[in-house]
Amino acid sequence: MLAPTPIATSAAPTLGRTPPTAAALRRAAMDFEAQALGALLQPMFQGLETKAPFGGGAAEAQWRPMMVDAIAKDLARAGGLGLADAVLRELTRLAGVAGQPTTTESTTR
Repeated sequence: MLAPTPIATSAAPTLGRTPPTAAALRRAAMDFEAQALGALLQPMFQGLETKAPFGGGAAEAQWRPMMVDAIAKDLARAGGLGLADAVLRELTRLAGVAGQPTTTESTTR
């Protein structure tokens, strides 16, 4: 009979990785805000019907999610809803990165 595998008691597993950089944390926070904005914008574009000569069809249905994603990224880069700052503060705290900036202001402009 095999011995049971011990369960780690640490709150966060360590994989031998180097701690994330401030830029990586900032990028993750901005990506999170862009994803949240995309989720909020998606229903706004679902009911649109385009009846122009070059609108509608399967191609537009395929490209629309990419357009919504691009709009969400632009909104997040312009300041968004302010979620990125809160997420960055929490990511910085969890990563234990001392002395790192806790705002995304430098990346929004």
